[in-house]
Amino acid sequence: MAKNKPAKTARAAAAQVINQVCQHHRALNGVLRLAQSHLPDKDTALCQHLCYGVLRWQPQLTAITGQLLNKPLKTKDGDISALLLVGLYQLREMRLPEHAVISETVNACAQLGKPWAKGLINATLRQYQREKENISEALSQHETSLYAHPQWLIDQIKHNWPNEWQAILQANNEHPPLFLRVNRQRTSRQAYLDLLQQQQIAATPTTLGNDGILLATPQDVFQLPGFSDGDVSVQDGAAQLVAAIVDVKPNQRILDACAAPGGKTCHLLEQEPANHVTALDIDASRLTQIEQNTDRLQLKATLIAADAADVSQWWDNTPFDRILIDAPCSGTGVIRRHPDIKQLRRDTDIDQLVATQQQLLENLWPLLNTDGLLIYTTCSVLKRENEQQMMAFLAQHPDAEEVLLTPEPATRQTVGYQRLPGQQNMDGFFYACLRRR
Repeated sequence: MAKNKPAKTARAAAAQVINQVCQHHRALNGVLRLAQSHLPDKDTALCQHLCYGVLRWQPQLTAITGQLLNKPLKTKDGDISALLLVGLYQLREMRLPEHAVISETVNACAQLGKPWAKGLINATLRQYQREKENISEALSQHETSLYAHPQWLIDQIKHNWPNEWQAILQANNEHPPLFLRVNRQRTSRQAYLDLLQQQQIAATPTTLGNDGILLATPQDVFQLPGFSDGDVSVQDGAAQLVAAIVDVKPNQRILDACAAPGGKTCHLLEQEPANHVTALDIDASRLTQIEQNTDRLQLKATLIAADAADVSQWWDNTPFDRILIDAPCSGTGVIRRHPDIKQLRRDTDIDQLVATQQQLLENLWPLLNTDGLLIYTTCSVLKRENEQQMMAFLAQHPDAEEVLLTPEPATRQTVGYQRLPGQQNMDGFFYACLRRR
């Protein structure tokens, strides 16, 4: 098989995907979907598991290869480097027979068009088997390998959260739970819980919010009762709390400024379907995701592909009663759901993200009605993007005042509220609500 062709087995396909993420800085979701489209159905789940697992532990796995290999593989053999990570991940984290893991991983070399690498993969994985105790001891000597995060991110989280940093890093490496949001226009939370119980699907209501359900075990959502009909959606419990903060009333104009994939847009409409909600996203292709969600849930929103900060290109000069800015951010609160963030994000990105957030706040604030609310949220744990961003905005805008929230959606900060990853099983999230005087 030519090495550039899509692989037809799970391990080889995973190696190609991981190489695209690590070497070419491609986002995981897109390349994974493309790779899965070339696999038989029986292999798609394993491919996904391997991709997410390897990227979750990549800093640690790469440190192991540094101990096992005499010299790094060439850049053009990044797929073989990635396949080696796939093999190590299986040996360390998956309950599979080790002889089968090594055999299947070695066989994947041919799928990648590089049969010469069979001996290398076989010898390296068997060396790991022999030396794994010494290797594990060496991993504990360095923060990057011990916590499986890049050093710059460890340093920033440690600086921001000197008492919680280890818990944050550990939470980032866990498998995320599956939360559902009940569509109150179609059913109630209790009625849906009863339906799940009838089908022997274990679930509990969330303690915060009125629409959330936490499944005991994640599963294919299309197998859930009523999913295709719009009874429920997938949305983390932390994100579900945003709609309550927006405090939707009838007959309001609402702007969701960075709306894709549309979870918060739909939640706002589920509360008041007759409201006029404008959902913006700078990426026109992502509007399709919003449209798919609103269609399934039988909701209506005005969808516009535009840069929210470039107001002159899309605003109709009618003020909004509510503006939601779910701002572009580092994503450091959702690494457990998007482990490729460890590869794709750089410390140099934070300055630009902070500037983008500031521009959105500055340009959208004048579009808010007097006594209207602007809700600022991120899925970040970095204070520059959150608490410090809000403090700077309030200092420069005397017509803005913070609204204190009851009940508190997360831990109170100087301004706003911060939830750290894993707290009450939820993602990391920041919330702030400002009123225009």
